[in-house]
Amino acid sequence: MNPKKECKKLINSFKYAIQGFISSFKTERNMKIHILAMVIVVILGIIYELNRTEWCICIFAITLVIASELFNTAIETIVDMISPQRNEKAKLVKDISAAAVLVFAIGAAIVGLIIFLPKII
Repeated sequence: MNPKKECKKLINSFKYAIQGFISSFKTERNMKIHILAMVIVVILGIIYELNRTEWCICIFAITLVIASELFNTAIETIVDMISPQRNEKAKLVKDISAAAVLVFAIGAAIVGLIIFLPKII
């Protein structure tokens, strides 16, 4: 094993992942919404001085939503490549993938309400 080559492979894998994230942010409206929600949560977390546990819970919820949006984007891209024409099964796959994001987003919103509402009221 060549350590330099392995290090370069590792660096490239991070570079490609960052490129994927940036691409998703640039092309997906919902990713922009999720990032905006994340920024709002971080600002509120600072204002209301979340404790360590609350930060961990918020970070976990944010991570789930953003990761699910990335998976959804990947699934929709694959479906569009495989089935560029209108297809009910392809639509179903995309709808189910989007529904998974919605479930995580609703869960994250509920978590946010549980954590922030008592601090705001």
